[in-house]
Amino acid sequence: MKNQLLKSVIVAIFSCITAISSFAQQKNTAFKNGEELTFKVSYGFLDAAEAKMKINPYVNTIKSRPVYRIDVTGETLGLFKLFKVNDTWGSYLDTVKIIPHQSYRFIEEGKYRKNERVVFDHDQGKAMMRLYDRENKKIVETKSYDVPKNVQDIVSGFYYLRTMDMKKFKKGDIITLTGFFDKEIYNLKLIFEGKERLSTQVGDFETFVLTPIMPSNKLFRGEHPVTIWVSDDQNKIPLKIKARLMVGALNMDITKATGLRNN
Repeated sequence: MKNQLLKSVIVAIFSCITAISSFAQQKNTAFKNGEELTFKVSYGFLDAAEAKMKINPYVNTIKSRPVYRIDVTGETLGLFKLFKVNDTWGSYLDTVKIIPHQSYRFIEEGKYRKNERVVFDHDQGKAMMRLYDRENKKIVETKSYDVPKNVQDIVSGFYYLRTMDMKKFKKGDIITLTGFFDKEIYNLKLIFEGKERLSTQVGDFETFVLTPIMPSNKLFRGEHPVTIWVSDDQNKIPLKIKARLMVGALNMDITKATGLRNN
């Protein structure tokens, strides 16, 4: 149940942000290498985890293409350390096209482990998944999937979002995207809810408010249980995410932002 809840929250949070990328790409003026965003994840009044979104300080290359290496990490805190969650989600993101060339997941949840890497061939519309053993040394499964060209992964969608001109959306607009995650293709839909003023630990912001359209399930409460606030400025950073659960609510609030492209 715990692993299913964590997966459902991650899919809702990351994939719904990815959904924005169905619109025409703008030149990236929002982020750069060396940026780091830190978030507090809370359940009710308890601090449950800390999450970080970090772009490596140096630009890498894959097949002679310059890429950002981006890591999203999550680690449990306090009493929640009893569940021992320590996850890393990553992407090698093309610095010009803003599409992923590779993605990876290193999952540690209690005794559960998963080490996975996906290589994208956008010209051929293929995603090659390789699953490794617990020590992340030997390949135990390899499989190729047909995917739409220029498909986004879970992490890359955060950053593609930030290249978009969100000011052109109107309240009630529905944005659709096909994304690839966990061996599956998802048809994702997102509602643009308008704008809202938000106070955070890193300042006060005008924000864009987004909610995903999700199938009914036993984990979430309400018609649109997940809401995302994104800053209406040049950086377009995610500031807050709230997921209403059947029991209580899970909140993800920004606590620190360094290395921003625009100050």
